Amino acid sequence: MFRGRYENNIDPKGRISIPVRFREILLQKYDDSRVFVTNFDHCLLMFPYSEWIGLEDRASKISMFNKEHRAFVRFFFSSAAECSLDNQGRILIPQTLRKYAGLEKEVVLLGALKKIEIWDKERWNEEMEVLTSNIDAISNTISQLGL
Repeated sequence: MFRGRYENNIDPKGRISIPVRFREILLQKYDDSRVFVTNFDHCLLMFPYSEWIGLEDRASKISMFNKEHRAFVRFFFSSAAECSLDNQGRILIPQTLRKYAGLEKEVVLLGALKKIEIWDKERWNEEMEVLTSNIDAISNTISQLGL
């Protein structure tokens, strides 16, 4: 599982260095340096290859006749890019994904269980303020789920 928060920079070519701990998990648990990156919720989500394939399999079973399902598939899967870690542990984020997430210089990589979130640092700080101010409501919702 991915956990923790790391700050980094995106280089002028659009590459992000993946934290060593996350790389270790990719290679030890998933035995793969391939990942899929896509847009979601004003950030990017990065999935290990096998987790992505499982997600695609589950998504392929939802109804194409439901308008919201079609919209989700179009938004989420059409933007996905397969990336591989280079020898220095970096991935190249395509320009369209960088633009969507507003990635220009400083980024934050968050471990989020089976995926990694990639945020523009300023946008992450804003999101963190919202989360912090709503923590009681969030805690109540989570407790209702049995966590």
